[in-house]
Amino acid sequence: MTSLGLDGKDGGTPGTPAAGTPLSGAPVSGTPGSRVPGFIRTPVRALRDAPRRQTLAAFAAGVASLLLYAVVRHLAHVSMIDMVVYRAEGGAVDHGHDLYDLRVTQYLLPATYPPFAAMLFTPTAWVSVPLLRILVTGVNLVLLGAFGYLSALLAGWPRRAMRPALVFLAAGLGVWLEPVFTTLRYGQINLFLGVLVLYDLTRPDSRRSKGVAIGLAAAIKITPGLFAVYLLLSGRVRAAVTAGLSCLATMVIGALVLPHASYEFWTGDLYDTSRVGKEYIVDNQSLRGVLDRVLHTTHSGTSTLLLSAVVAVFGLAVATGIHRESGSFTRARAWSVLCCAITALLISPISWTHHWVWCVPLVVLLCAEAAHERARATGGAPPRLRWRGTAVATALGFCSFAMWMVPHKGLSNLRIPYALQPVAALYPLLGLAFLLLAGERLRRHRRRRRRRSATAHRASVPGQEGGQGPVQVHGILLPAGRDQP
Repeated sequence: MTSLGLDGKDGGTPGTPAAGTPLSGAPVSGTPGSRVPGFIRTPVRALRDAPRRQTLAAFAAGVASLLLYAVVRHLAHVSMIDMVVYRAEGGAVDHGHDLYDLRVTQYLLPATYPPFAAMLFTPTAWVSVPLLRILVTGVNLVLLGAFGYLSALLAGWPRRAMRPALVFLAAGLGVWLEPVFTTLRYGQINLFLGVLVLYDLTRPDSRRSKGVAIGLAAAIKITPGLFAVYLLLSGRVRAAVTAGLSCLATMVIGALVLPHASYEFWTGDLYDTSRVGKEYIVDNQSLRGVLDRVLHTTHSGTSTLLLSAVVAVFGLAVATGIHRESGSFTRARAWSVLCCAITALLISPISWTHHWVWCVPLVVLLCAEAAHERARATGGAPPRLRWRGTAVATALGFCSFAMWMVPHKGLSNLRIPYALQPVAALYPLLGLAFLLLAGERLRRHRRRRRRRSATAHRASVPGQEGGQGPVQVHGILLPAGRDQP
């Protein structure tokens, strides 16, 4: 991303507009009397304030990437099979059919989301499948750009004027990240859920409605509920309660509209993971899937529970610890939120590859760290490339489609050679590495803070470094800190 000047550094060339030249004139007026809605006025203003060269380059790169993606998508014969299931769920609600008895597509896929989610899918039943494929793909691409923008807000990078360029790159180049590619291929809703969560977590804690979007995300797909726990543990009790009450309100609505389906889901189907799919296949990039494949079993049971409990405690502890250090921890909000997101993906019984769309804010964060590392280079010395290498390696990992290169047909998932197990578990390994890295950064940060506090304390105590020097009493020179007669 930095290659297109997202750090805002471009010397320019004679005869061309300077890097900081706006796309056109003055910003759009934001006067109270303006009739243009804010959600339109804000991006228009951002585009007009954006540097022309970098923004146009990013736009061109994004469009070229999407054209290539369209060709690959056509050759791959994308089915958008999950979209078909959502449409069937909406149709079941619309026509009063039994929601959790339906089976659709050649794979006889069932409904797996709560009743409230199925109610939200109802409008999709009013549109033909061919048209719905176009609409869902278009909406997902817009959501991908929004996810990139919210990721920039979360990480505080790049600077405001360069964010339109990042949005174009995220929407254009982001399609090659395997979780995003698979989300688009299946017509999934992961980007929508990610936008809901990041929208809430990038808002000020003082907002009374903070938590509503997280509650809605949890009502659609249970896993985002861990963010409410994260809010509670990090001291944002009101937002956590708001999230919980919002989710509870959707459950009540679902129970009133679909009482039988609600009883069936909340008392039974929610706990039956076999309805969602087989946990041991490489599609499942959670700790449960990894242990099933490593232990060559369809039910790792106690091993999974113990490892998931350890990771949950560690991940949430690091997330809340970083949040509490936000006053001095660089990009604390992004590190903290991503620790929670990755913890949720790891400990969930099933985290399909397309659930890992959180790789988008992860890559943005690592790019932000790389840009910061480059900016700190002084004295003409070459910048250290630790974060740049980490960002590139992480992006390549999520673009590699590596898990699909190992044997993964039926029970062959349980006979993967040990040498290939890391390839089949790429996302959990990347997630665990991130949590360990975040934990180490938190440990070092606290150690430096304790050292600074100890140094400041010694400086304030007579006789210690930086404190009061020797004193003279009755003509006698006494060392500092010595009791005076």
